[in-house]
Amino acid sequence: MNTLLRISPEHTAATAVNQYVQVNGDTIAYRAIGAGSPIVLANRMRGTLDTWDPLFLDSLAERHTVITFDYPGVGYSNGTLPDDLGKVASFVDDFATAIGLDRFAMLGWSWGGFTTQTLLLDQPERVTHAILVGTNPPGQGQLPIQQVFIERAMKPVNDLDDEEVLFFEPKSAFSRAAAKASRERIYSRPDVVSKIPSQMEQFMVYLKAAEVFGEDASGRRARLTLVRTPMLVISGDNDTSTAGQNWFPLIGQLRNAQFVFYPEAGHGPQHQYPELSAQYIADFISRTSK
Repeated sequence: MNTLLRISPEHTAATAVNQYVQVNGDTIAYRAIGAGSPIVLANRMRGTLDTWDPLFLDSLAERHTVITFDYPGVGYSNGTLPDDLGKVASFVDDFATAIGLDRFAMLGWSWGGFTTQTLLLDQPERVTHAILVGTNPPGQGQLPIQQVFIERAMKPVNDLDDEEVLFFEPKSAFSRAAAKASRERIYSRPDVVSKIPSQMEQFMVYLKAAEVFGEDASGRRARLTLVRTPMLVISGDNDTSTAGQNWFPLIGQLRNAQFVFYPEAGHGPQHQYPELSAQYIADFISRTSK
């Protein structure tokens, strides 16, 4: 890693301060904790620096330098979020260069998983490992997003009840307890809500990009089957947004992919199983590195 990336060893996810870098004329906010090879985390729709579970980040930072960022126009960053995932991936490429990264592992959650796959295909020399969490491959899936998810996702502010539906498995007492614990960790940082995108015009940017990713006119799904970069797919068994079962048709076609499915879990499996997920990810990177 280049010394442009500044890391304060004493900081945890809860205490990490915002750093800022100029990317294509925009001021982009990011945080960096931990030590070891870098892993860049691309966030979900409406996610900000503040909405990652601190326990997941801290667990991952035990063996890696963990870098989170806000997209242009989201959270603490200024600018405008593109409605084209090719442009979003290009931004991530430029952001990585701006903070001095050459090659890095990349984790994408949900919409960030679309971004991660796009960068992997567009700039394969950049991504050493792709970790795809609560997300789908390009192209039309067999199981569509469910109405119950859409109704909650479109609310300007989400409470615990919404998050149980959006990211966990509300029928499971175990999952509901995990949702409460995760939310308490996230909201231990003050003023989380004010930075979360809450306007319909902001939602539509994400949705337009996701729609094009699903239509896959550029043939990314076929190209994904040619990739030999190690990929780890982590899914919940009851994801009402990006059903993990939509990866099943690609099993046997993907050349270097591994899969983890969690029981009684939804769209945020790494927040329900933060320490276990970090362990899987770190072991995966270690065992598949050249």
